[in-house]
Amino acid sequence: MKMRGKVFSGKAAFALCIASFLAGSLFTSRTYNWAHQDDNALSLPQPDLSLITRPRDCDNKQQKLVEGKTEDVMDEVTKTHQAIQSLDRTISTLEMELAAARTSHNERSDSLTYNYSTSSTHSISSSSTTKKAFVVIGINTAFSSKKRRDSVRETWMPRGENLKKLEKEKGIVIRFVIGYSATRGGALDKAIEAEEAEHRDFLRLNHVEGYHQLSTKTRLYFSTAVSLWDAFFYVKVDDDVHLNVATLLTTLAKHRFKPRIYIGCMKSGPVLSQKSAKYHEPEHWKFGEEGNKYFRHATGQIYAISKDLASYISINLPILHRYANEDVSLGSWFIGLEVEHVDDRSMCCGTPPDCQWKAQEGNVCVASFDWQCSGICNSVDRMKTVHDSCGEGNSALWSVDI
Repeated sequence: MKMRGKVFSGKAAFALCIASFLAGSLFTSRTYNWAHQDDNALSLPQPDLSLITRPRDCDNKQQKLVEGKTEDVMDEVTKTHQAIQSLDRTISTLEMELAAARTSHNERSDSLTYNYSTSSTHSISSSSTTKKAFVVIGINTAFSSKKRRDSVRETWMPRGENLKKLEKEKGIVIRFVIGYSATRGGALDKAIEAEEAEHRDFLRLNHVEGYHQLSTKTRLYFSTAVSLWDAFFYVKVDDDVHLNVATLLTTLAKHRFKPRIYIGCMKSGPVLSQKSAKYHEPEHWKFGEEGNKYFRHATGQIYAISKDLASYISINLPILHRYANEDVSLGSWFIGLEVEHVDDRSMCCGTPPDCQWKAQEGNVCVASFDWQCSGICNSVDRMKTVHDSCGEGNSALWSVDI
């Protein structure tokens, strides 16, 4: 072999190859040992953490701490929930009052038609605010019931100047409630106009009178009354029922600061599907199977509702459903609301001797009538007798403190 002119012997070349082989073997061995040392270092045995235990006292303290925090959180959640419910009720009341005020201001002229003299009509329509009152008592009546109205005027209802004085000094408004005939301006309407000119004790509704329109009339009565008088309560009573007004006021005063109160003699009668029945319900199928009963509602002879509920009726007037029976209709309007139903049996006493015995025992009845007649049987002739036997006395009304 030649290298740049110099001769390189074969022995020398062989020796160089051997030396290179030995050097490579030594380097590879050391590299292998270093790699295994690193692997061993990475795979050192780890401590068994399951063998490490904490003292039992620590566990108990931690558990109590967690339980204590849970109780505190639940207390706060409960308080927050109660506060939200209270706020919801307050907002609901304010919204109802605001809507009622808007309804009174904007829709009064559309929902009412007054039939007073020129001066009285002007005084009412020119008033920008409703009159304050404690209670408005609407006596439901009909065109054919003049003798009934006279029997009421001669017994438990004040007349003339006393009626005005009662309204001014006690905040008690009493009116006969009636609409118009199908032929408005005819003989029936003129008769009411003449009676109104004499007694000044009517509230005329923009409504066509009819037995099968009682639910509509009731709905419109409350809407009308709440637009004219800002009262705590609104009462509906039939013109063949005897009423002790002072006792009614005392009863209502117990509930004056409660929202959404519905007071009367609560009942749950059968739903009558037979067309021949007096109180036939055409929509009986809505109340379930044959033989079912109505939900609890106040009997129609007399009941009272608070301002919030009267405002609710006024606001929702167009969409409140009307069943065949007026008392059922009213009860249905409240059944899905947060309303307190007060079952007061003093509002459905019988005629003498029932109400007489109770009066002698000091339990004067709010109202008296005969169940079999849905009022006082032959009330024109018997109203005076019931009043003399079960009345609270003429001085009671003027001495009552509400």
